[in-house]
Amino acid sequence: MTGAIVGDAGHAPARSIRPIATAGMTIGIGMGGFFDGILFHQILQVHSMMSARIPTDTLLGAKVNMVWDGLFHAIVWFVTAAGIALLWRATARPDAVRSGRTLAGSILIGFGLFNLIEGTIDHHLLHLHHVYERLGVSAWDYVFLASGLALIATGWLMIRASRSN
Repeated sequence: MTGAIVGDAGHAPARSIRPIATAGMTIGIGMGGFFDGILFHQILQVHSMMSARIPTDTLLGAKVNMVWDGLFHAIVWFVTAAGIALLWRATARPDAVRSGRTLAGSILIGFGLFNLIEGTIDHHLLHLHHVYERLGVSAWDYVFLASGLALIATGWLMIRASRSN
């Protein structure tokens, strides 16, 4: 059995997608946060982390929101770094399935989870901000949630297709 990994009973260990999927979802959550912060907070400037509670139309309000945006980016940086560490550990595991499609699908699931959870909590429950702040709760907040569901479904389909190969 050259090159085969043999378990205690003389059988190859069961292969698992869990290590790569966990790493991918963690990276996806972090990347979803970065995408949100970079696109909506910085480039489009349609909201900031606390813009529904602390308006950004004064210098003080803008500065306070900038601090909250920075804290948000620090958190998603740590989440992304944790995902990279999990990915590094997963690649060292002999039982871990190494599949680019599973990794990509897991990243999409994590990105979708970010949109779904952050959108539900920050936009709808706590009203910290909305996708397009000037409109308040609007169709854009629901499109954001729907994008999360679409990303999760797409990622799940990718993983499912990779498992059948």
